[in-house]
Amino acid sequence: MGLGFTMCVRSCFQSSCLQWAWRTAFLKHIQRRHQGSHRWTHLGGSTYRAVIFDMGGVLIPSPGRVAAEWEVQNRIPSGTILKALMEGGENGPWMRFMRAEITAEGFLREFGRLCSEMSKTSVPVDSFFSLLTSERVAKQFPVMTEAITQIRAKGLQTAVLSNNFYLPNQKSFLPLDRKQFDVVVESCVEGICKPDPRIYKLCLERLGLQPSESIFLDDLGPNVKAAASLGIHTIKVNDPETAVKELEALLGFTLRLGVPNTQPVRKTMEIPKDSLKKYLKDLLGIQTTGPLELLQFDHGQSNPTYYISLANRDLVLRKKPPGTLLPSAHAIEREFSVVGTPFYVMEYCPGLIYKDPSLPGLEPSHRRAIYTAMNTVLCKIHSVDPQAVGLEDYGKQGAYIPRQVRTWVKQYRASETSTIPAMERLIEWLPLHLPHQQRTTLVHGDFRLDNLVFHPEKPEVLAVLDWELSTLGDPLIDVAYSCLAHYLPSSFPVLRGQASSAHAEQTGKLTEFVSNLAWDFAVKEGFRVFKEMPFKNPLTRSCHTWARSQSQWYPIGTRSYSSVPEASPAHASRGGLVISPESLSPPVRELYHRLKRFMEQHVYPAEPELQSHQASAARWSPSPLIEDLKEKAKAEGLWNLFLPLEADPEKKYGAGLTNVEYAHLCELMGTSLYAPEICNCSAPDTGNMELLVRYGTEAQKARWLMPLLEGKARSCFAMTEPQVASSDATNIEASIREEDSFYVINGHKWWITGILDPRCQLCVFMGKTDPHAPRHRQQSVLLVPMDTPGIKIIRPLTVYGLEDAPGGHGEVRFEHVHVPKENMVLGPGRGFEIAQGRLGPGRIHHCMRLIGFSERALALMKARIQPPTAEGREQERGLRRPCFHWSCRVKSRVAFGKPLVEQGTVLADIAQSRVEIEQARLLVLRAAHVMDLAGNKAAALDIAMIKMVAPSMASRVIDRAIQAFGAAGLSSDYPLAQFFTWARALRFADGPDEVHRATVAKLELKHRI
Repeated sequence: MGLGFTMCVRSCFQSSCLQWAWRTAFLKHIQRRHQGSHRWTHLGGSTYRAVIFDMGGVLIPSPGRVAAEWEVQNRIPSGTILKALMEGGENGPWMRFMRAEITAEGFLREFGRLCSEMSKTSVPVDSFFSLLTSERVAKQFPVMTEAITQIRAKGLQTAVLSNNFYLPNQKSFLPLDRKQFDVVVESCVEGICKPDPRIYKLCLERLGLQPSESIFLDDLGPNVKAAASLGIHTIKVNDPETAVKELEALLGFTLRLGVPNTQPVRKTMEIPKDSLKKYLKDLLGIQTTGPLELLQFDHGQSNPTYYISLANRDLVLRKKPPGTLLPSAHAIEREFSVVGTPFYVMEYCPGLIYKDPSLPGLEPSHRRAIYTAMNTVLCKIHSVDPQAVGLEDYGKQGAYIPRQVRTWVKQYRASETSTIPAMERLIEWLPLHLPHQQRTTLVHGDFRLDNLVFHPEKPEVLAVLDWELSTLGDPLIDVAYSCLAHYLPSSFPVLRGQASSAHAEQTGKLTEFVSNLAWDFAVKEGFRVFKEMPFKNPLTRSCHTWARSQSQWYPIGTRSYSSVPEASPAHASRGGLVISPESLSPPVRELYHRLKRFMEQHVYPAEPELQSHQASAARWSPSPLIEDLKEKAKAEGLWNLFLPLEADPEKKYGAGLTNVEYAHLCELMGTSLYAPEICNCSAPDTGNMELLVRYGTEAQKARWLMPLLEGKARSCFAMTEPQVASSDATNIEASIREEDSFYVINGHKWWITGILDPRCQLCVFMGKTDPHAPRHRQQSVLLVPMDTPGIKIIRPLTVYGLEDAPGGHGEVRFEHVHVPKENMVLGPGRGFEIAQGRLGPGRIHHCMRLIGFSERALALMKARIQPPTAEGREQERGLRRPCFHWSCRVKSRVAFGKPLVEQGTVLADIAQSRVEIEQARLLVLRAAHVMDLAGNKAAALDIAMIKMVAPSMASRVIDRAIQAFGAAGLSSDYPLAQFFTWARALRFADGPDEVHRATVAKLELKHRI
């Protein structure tokens, strides 16, 4: 029965993925490897005599991976541990600890303080350290153990070169069998850490070898780079399995024998071999006296899985796990039972199983091909006609999703140990928001990447595993489950094959985390699925700005809204456009009000001093007041708000806001020229940080992203050139030429914002690597350290006479600037793609801030013409920068015998400004909403429209305010002149109006005809 069902399912896909020819080819490939085939050859011509291994991340799990899982389980902000480990660089506590300059006790004390300061909460670092050094975690990867055995069997030397430390018992942390290695070099013993070249030379000296005779494996880029600079051949390890493949190619012989991903059967999992052999001989009609080979796969999660070899037949057996299952869980009795043990048998299909859904070590194009093949197979499963293959009675017809929800609730209640509010909300919310229309197809029920067997050389699926939950149901279930890996943290146990019943207690600790994640998804992104549902009781929100009593004055131009019932999470999740800050989710609404208080208490009062500094002789040095305010913003949690949730789903770097949520906060920051920098949300750093998050390697992130996120460095983006129309990025002429281990840059750039700032440490440079490639594949992006020789600043440029110190806008020449090859982003020819992606949500940040400019300009205008009451004078003082003689002028707002407030033209200007602001705000929010809903590419029309509208609208509104102020509006006593300058400049900086008009017209014609 079990074998027959497997064959039936395989026949469904025989026309495409499960071709026996591929299986035969792979078997021959395995046989050649076992026979020492010449397929594994070293083409370099030199002979390696030793392999040197790093420990963490190569032989055992890296501290970063361990930290990520520990943070999830202990509800510590993601990235805290890794950030603290990197703090201080060579002189930080982690590096000093590994050089034995401080004790374990001293390290934990200093490290704990750092972590607590960064996360704003108490961090139990003792618990993390215990986990990191525990036997359960610090286990050598089996694939590496096998590789070392094969290397030594071939007569090569092995060494371990590790940055490690002394434990509290004064023993060094090296949880390895030292007998595996000819040489062991430990940083804590030698007092030297990688990437110091001396420690590599010491290892080579003890091996008695030249650098070219050895191969070094490490998971950290700087360590690999240092070894390569000495002439050692290197392998950057992202995944041990992939690293072993690279090592095999270099050495010219195989390092893995036997059946992949298997081990001897654990004693607690043993099954009776004699009775099994007899059963299989009868079932398969085999006449043999040979032994039955039995191994256990390390991959089976819910049910132990075995490899069986009998008389040249390769089989797989899955059986019920020990212990009691939850009701309706993976009950193996549904499959087959014999000899007293419930199990079933399948054919063994050799191939590759990708356990990590992030597919580390693979190129983006390869990862895309893997997931395309996965999706193709899922489509084929759902395309099977159940009746045609005899499965019309395989499950109940209809109402599959409601049944699944009831089953999930039942399972949860059966295992519930405490009340989790987020889970209770989900249990109440989910049954009310199920799709009305449902299809019925064959569904797998557990469709994910590590349940697929791939061809070893092509992105093709050979087999689909784990059919216990298959039935007739709605295909949306499979689609949703296969997408789950995208939303869970990369270290989540389920994603790494760790969620077996044996780990149930450990995994149970994650329940609250998962329920909060699910609820967050429901209220923020659930409308992507349910957006077409009809509204029975549509929510009505008030959007009348300035609707409260005039006694509740808001002098900074922020919006207030009339009182309405708070939007329920259910309504908020249906995809309605959130046009009021009061309709934001409670955490984001609280964040908005916290930012509003911060602006009122700290930012607006500081503006006169900050403006004075910009006009002083010290203007090209950062204002100490700005730095003080940055620390206050960090302490308030008003830091790095800009990174969108889709770019940072684990909230590792930012606040995890959607574009719509950030739009409301960005508008508020836009009411001050200084607030974006104070909250580390100012351009060009925001775009550059997002570029590094999306496209940077781990080494690039460590060197550049972390200092930018911490506000310890600034950056610039060099694309615009004086010789060409740079609004078309394909026009750029600056050259990037390959030379040895460097790229050499030559070019002339200008309007490089921020390059004059003494804190600017990084220039993101765009140039041409191949002028003969297709038009959009000629450009590349390099990360250029600002201290690199050859960068020559010609002059600062002014905008309407404003210098915009200390960052400014520079004209720069790059003359024979040598940049290491590892500073290339993504790879040659990817520059145009990166430039487009860099704009991402940053495309509309300027538009959001322009709404803030406009709101404050209108508020200033209204205060200017108010009657001379005590309240009016207070409004004036709250809105303007203090000036010695203007406070007396507030009393007389009369022109031609009439107060200004009664002048018809002024009233008309106020009305027109209010209308234009509201129109532009709605368009900005719509663009942000579409970006959240369907992605940046789908929002191209909305983005182009708001870029057309917002700068021009802001210019008109600010111009009317200036007109109401008279000559005072042109002065630096008020922010109006600077507002107007930047609104006008953004009609170039954010792309010229003509380009946006052309884009809108083309898309309009494309979609409307």
